[in-house]
Amino acid sequence: MKIEINKTARKQKMFLSSEAILRYLITDNEKLDTLIMCKSSEISLFTSDHNLYEAIASIKPEDTFKLNKLAKLLEVGDIVPHNKVKSILKHERVEEIRKIALTENKDKPTGGTENVKN
Repeated sequence: MKIEINKTARKQKMFLSSEAILRYLITDNEKLDTLIMCKSSEISLFTSDHNLYEAIASIKPEDTFKLNKLAKLLEVGDIVPHNKVKSILKHERVEEIRKIALTENKDKPTGGTENVKN
């Protein structure tokens, strides 16, 4: 008689903020790049459509934006709908996102990411 034991380990969920997405898209942050590019089997990445919108809208012409990084993020991450009323992105918010994204410790991917328990 064969008995199968289903060992489904719960994946750790990590939310990516606008700042973390922008940092990933326009900088070379080794830990954040590895987290997204290598798609860990133990971590499930997700963000909201609003956070993705804010990050993409915060990219400036002088930034070194790589489209393949955005494609990879869309491939490995889950995009969930934003539950609040969406607002127009203002210049002040763009500057706030850029300031946080570009001044965080470059070796620390957690500035703008947070672990979420199931």
